[in-house]
Amino acid sequence: MSLTQLNFQGIRNLAAVELAPSPHVNLIHGANGSGKTTLLEGIHILGMGRSFRTRQLKHAIQFEAPAMTLYGRLAGDPEVALGVRRLRAERELELRLKGQKGVRLAELVDAMPLQLINPDAFRLLEGSPAGRREFMDWGVFHVKHDFLHAWKRARRAVKHRNALLRRGRITDAEIAVWEQELCESGERMDALRHTWFSAFLPVFEQTLERLLPIEGLTLRYARGWDVKRSLADVLKASRASDQQMGFTQQGPQRADLRIRLGKQPAIEVLSRGQQKLVVSALKLAQGRLLESSAKRQCIYLIDDLPAELDFEHRKLFCALLEEMQCQVFITSVDPDVLSDVWQPATQIRMFHVKHDEQGLGRLAPTG
Repeated sequence: MSLTQLNFQGIRNLAAVELAPSPHVNLIHGANGSGKTTLLEGIHILGMGRSFRTRQLKHAIQFEAPAMTLYGRLAGDPEVALGVRRLRAERELELRLKGQKGVRLAELVDAMPLQLINPDAFRLLEGSPAGRREFMDWGVFHVKHDFLHAWKRARRAVKHRNALLRRGRITDAEIAVWEQELCESGERMDALRHTWFSAFLPVFEQTLERLLPIEGLTLRYARGWDVKRSLADVLKASRASDQQMGFTQQGPQRADLRIRLGKQPAIEVLSRGQQKLVVSALKLAQGRLLESSAKRQCIYLIDDLPAELDFEHRKLFCALLEEMQCQVFITSVDPDVLSDVWQPATQIRMFHVKHDEQGLGRLAPTG
């Protein structure tokens, strides 16, 4: 799966973009602040309906522009057109897929699987469990199509149970309704997550071995409640404690991926370069598993790949990308730092972003 065409208007500091990318490697270079990361952000919004740089999409709209319009075409027979439009005066996104309006965000996400590797990706190691849950659930969603339904049911059940807990006086019958719903959906989520993790773990370990063997590093799935007890028992036993806290303390909404080196959290032991390679292995393993299990490929957005990686590790990383035959968009300040890490047969297109007379970043092919 690859993008054959990109057309962006009204996004941040970029002039209008008309781009025919390579199906494999696309290198975007330019000075800091020129708009390289904005191009990746546009692709991310196009495929995910949200930015990785701001929670409010209105901040991604170009200054004084009435709207941000993002359009792309995916290779296929026939090609698949997708688009996202955000008016400055509106809060809702207008989504299009295959020429149809009113599509659900989940359909857009399913149509174009994306993985992002940028400085914020370190949050997989150092951040809260929420980021790791999102990473895990992305993988489950793309290979287990009934996961989204279970996830929505569980989220709704937790929301209603929490509302009852905060209300104060509640009856057993009132809370039991939502506990049953949470148990059914939560147990299903756990089963799907566990199946995904069992397939993901060996792929991750193989990928990390290729990039940087780290003896003693372990990855473990924690489901969010006591492994020796049913969710129904846990919820019933914790009602009083949950009521004091005002929220549901255990359940699928507390699941996590725990990454440790020996007995310590990996983030406390690994160097910054090692952290980047572990995160990269996690992200690349997602794509490799998706390809092997669902016969689909990710598109990778990689912001400032050379940072904190020496030449040998950049070469190992790029060799894995080449083997996967996936489409990647890589930014770098220096166009030469990634010039000698690819095989001659790899299809590479280079684009330079520089400011024009209006101060907007303008994209031009350079090779």
